[in-house]
Amino acid sequence: MKIVIQRVSQASVTIKGEKVANINGGLLILLGIVNEDTQDDINWLCNKISNLRIFSDENGVMNNSLKDVNGDAIVVSQFTLQASTKKGHRPSYIKAAKPEIAMPLYKTFINQLEKSLNKKVQTGQFGADMKVALINDGPVTIIIDSKNKD
Repeated sequence: MKIVIQRVSQASVTIKGEKVANINGGLLILLGIVNEDTQDDINWLCNKISNLRIFSDENGVMNNSLKDVNGDAIVVSQFTLQASTKKGHRPSYIKAAKPEIAMPLYKTFINQLEKSLNKKVQTGQFGADMKVALINDGPVTIIIDSKNKD
């Protein structure tokens, strides 16, 4: 699993003109899934996300986690994170998991993140054409790949 985390002061997801997710302060998490991903990847990433100290403390130092600041989160599925651009100019998405594999992992990821944060996590809609809007706070943008955890 690969994620892009963006610390945001505001973020939303709109589908067909309807806003389906909206937060003020927290994390926008883009999630890319491959066939080899497992519950271990989910557990590791959710622990990492909920405890990652990327929010400022009273001294302006990034010392607080999403849990510490009681921030919100939006998770958006994004198969394009698994793109390969090694050959030619057209990205290959062959590594991205097919929907029948990715959908259950996506749902499990959301459930696990909610348990880790002890709060509801907002989402986009798996497979939908989404418009994602955000104000990146900092900016702070971090890429994490569960296959590179060692």
